[in-house]
Amino acid sequence: MTGNANLDELVHLLVTSLVDYPDDVKIESKVNEDGTLFEVAVNSEDVGKIIGRQGRVIKAIRTLVRAAASVNGSDAMVEVLG
Repeated sequence: MTGNANLDELVHLLVTSLVDYPDDVKIESKVNEDGTLFEVAVNSEDVGKIIGRQGRVIKAIRTLVRAAASVNGSDAMVEVLG
């Protein structure tokens, strides 16, 4: 299993654990020269749960994913699509 597959699973686990509609979660990863960008789309009722108060939840998700990516010597970013 490659590092990117592990990151995909990590993002999926973190996001689906937080939402009420886990079947509506769609995660698209795009690899570029800077690293991997994960675009997360959730049900419109779950966007607030992913972002959290003052962005604390999404900031924590980004920190975890970036730390996991640094183990492989790469970088990763997470964006929430509304």
